[in-house]
Amino acid sequence: MNLALVRQRLHGHLWPILQTAVAAVSAWYIAVLVGVEHRPAFAAIAAVISLGAAFGERRQRAVQLIGGVMLGIVLADLLIRAIGTGLPQVGLLVVLAMLAAVILGGTELLVTEAAVSAILVSTLSSTPEVRLLDVLIGGGVALIVHTLVFPPDPITGAARATNAVFGDLGVVLRDAAGALAAGDARLGEAAATGAEAVEANVDSLRQAVVSGSDTARWAPLRRGSRDQLDRYARIVPHADLAARSVPVLARRIRQYVRGGNAPHPELADAIRDLGLAAWELPTQFDEPWRSGDVLRLALRAAGMATAAAARDPRLAINDIAGQVRSLAIDIVRASEAAETDHSALTDAPTEELLAALPLPEPAAA
Repeated sequence: MNLALVRQRLHGHLWPILQTAVAAVSAWYIAVLVGVEHRPAFAAIAAVISLGAAFGERRQRAVQLIGGVMLGIVLADLLIRAIGTGLPQVGLLVVLAMLAAVILGGTELLVTEAAVSAILVSTLSSTPEVRLLDVLIGGGVALIVHTLVFPPDPITGAARATNAVFGDLGVVLRDAAGALAAGDARLGEAAATGAEAVEANVDSLRQAVVSGSDTARWAPLRRGSRDQLDRYARIVPHADLAARSVPVLARRIRQYVRGGNAPHPELADAIRDLGLAAWELPTQFDEPWRSGDVLRLALRAAGMATAAAARDPRLAINDIAGQVRSLAIDIVRASEAAETDHSALTDAPTEELLAALPLPEPAAA
């Protein structure tokens, strides 16, 4: 196994591993300090299970999941006192714990952890009262570590989701431009297929913004991220509109190419510029001057599409050009929304923006 592969696999996992280790050790020592028992393994185990359930969740959801783990352990403890211990009882506890995790809406990881916790409850030798205090300590430590001590970086998730949205959007537009430039049905199919995935990326972006905002609100160490998160939040509705428009554009290009129509290099160049604008947009969060490139490329693409439609009156070309213009406005609005709270360009009606689009100079005779 080479070093690059090891680094790739560890990327994004070292921080959660450190959090888990800190939570386990802290829960152990706190349990010792309050006199739970000499070796309070269950407090550390409860912290690990609870923290694993809470990773990547909003604070409210994390609290619910940690509470669900704690409740499941306590209920399992009560069942043991009622039905005793043994192999059949262990099987019954696993079934009940996993059913409870499913009812709570837990992920597959939480469902598995519920089963593990049930087995631990039925096999560890601590008294029920000690286990209950262990659970309270472990769950409490997990919540403090997750929310206050080592809160996740809210910007990282939003940035990755934004890169995914506009990166995939750029790939779809690149393939669509290639299909239109060469009459390549294969690229047309690739564009149509890729376009369907862009909308799912917008859902991930929306969730990343909500989760990050929640972290920034409750974690003192992350409150400085709120302004940056607001910028990501403002682009979500415009990204959503772009994600809804690009499948329509891709399908119309696929239909045009399948119909055996001649390639259309001018309209392909417009779509290619639009893809470059999409790729540039995420970079402006770290390099604000890039917004000028996004604006220039998007408006040039829309202007070229307008000119192409004016020179070619076919309905199919006008439909494609109209989608390019609409998508260009979505990208421009997203770029402007990421820069300021209130922008005259963002607030302007779409019709005004389209009317203001620069048209390319006509070709010399």
